[in-house]
Amino acid sequence: MLTRWHRFFPVTGLMNIRQFFRDHKITGRHLSSLNQQDLLDMDITAVGVQKDLLKLFSDVCRSKGNDLSKVFNDPIHGHIELHPLLIKIIDTPQFQRLRNIKQLGGCYFVFPGASHNRFEHSIGVCHLAGELVETLRARQPDLGITDKDVLCVKMAGLCHDLGHGPFSHMFDGMFIPQARPGYSWKHEDASVAMFDHLLVENDLESLLDQYDITVDDLVFVKEQIAGPIESEQCSSQMKSDWPYTGRSIEKGFLYEIVANKKNGIDVDKWDYFARDCHHLGIMINFDYRRFMKFVRVIPVNDRLQICTRDKEVANLYDMFHTRNTLHRRAYQHKTSNVVEMMICEAMLKAEDHLTLAGENGRPVKISHCIDDMYAYTNLTDHIFHQILVSTSPKLKESRELLNNILKRKLHKCIGQTQPAAWKSKIPKV
Repeated sequence: MLTRWHRFFPVTGLMNIRQFFRDHKITGRHLSSLNQQDLLDMDITAVGVQKDLLKLFSDVCRSKGNDLSKVFNDPIHGHIELHPLLIKIIDTPQFQRLRNIKQLGGCYFVFPGASHNRFEHSIGVCHLAGELVETLRARQPDLGITDKDVLCVKMAGLCHDLGHGPFSHMFDGMFIPQARPGYSWKHEDASVAMFDHLLVENDLESLLDQYDITVDDLVFVKEQIAGPIESEQCSSQMKSDWPYTGRSIEKGFLYEIVANKKNGIDVDKWDYFARDCHHLGIMINFDYRRFMKFVRVIPVNDRLQICTRDKEVANLYDMFHTRNTLHRRAYQHKTSNVVEMMICEAMLKAEDHLTLAGENGRPVKISHCIDDMYAYTNLTDHIFHQILVSTSPKLKESRELLNNILKRKLHKCIGQTQPAAWKSKIPKV
């Protein structure tokens, strides 16, 4: 690079420009915005030199972008181009572990096509989050959506499932409640913890500074994943009026994109509906692309909210009908549930006899990996085969259960009932 600069000035001139950049806080990502007046301020007066320099700045920025950005060919959304910062997050052990966590857990033992993982789903959600927020920005400039808002929304979409454990919802829905009764935990909590761990372990703080990502921006990302984050600095009055701290109430609609706590209409569902139906071989009627054509942000009860046209109600009915169909035909398939129950039982029996390396190499039990992100990084669906190929006599019962799954010697359902006490707790739909 220095040889290219020496075409224009001697070493002393180069040092003057370097000092000018430092004084004006001009970094690599600002080079493309420099103009002739900036060069005049650096005492570069020759017009020919100015043109050559501006072309050089442009070439440097363009070549740097080409090196860092990537395009993914996704079977659901086609070609997806991701921001360089998102690529850095993807290229970490903490994110790559999602390659080894099945999206639908035990469904793969029933539906041969359900082999997709949390990895590709997370990239898909990131893409759709970007599509939706960019659509809103282009259609309603008055909303004041900034480049940082867009990047933070994409980052939340990318990282929202970092906290999933082996076989996805089997881990947080079956295993943890039985292994640690009374312990309040959900995978979104682990997603936030893993996100923090990922940034520290991979030295991404300097890269965050490069893109002007502040502490408030990181809080915004985490709030999109797990909801309001408790903080002693927030008064009870502030929390009752507006529970979030990453973005103000004027931009509250941004919290409805990745995980919509108000009505459940969000890009996370859009991706897994399309992706799961594709791999399960189930037809899907809901069209999220049509939804985006009619989406607007409008005031609802004095707060801005993402809405769509009234004539799109049928399309939304199709969305919830798709969800119902997937639960009936796949997610709650009786054989899938039996398989997950047997995997859960095997892991519970292995709980006291199998550990993973945690922070500083200390041994951590399976159910306690959620408290140690070093151990949790290594806890994936591979636990199935780790137990299966073990030789420890203490894991004999666990091995037998998993071998029975492979041999299709599954537990049999001899009957089912619904206790009377549950009837009063069933919410009306």
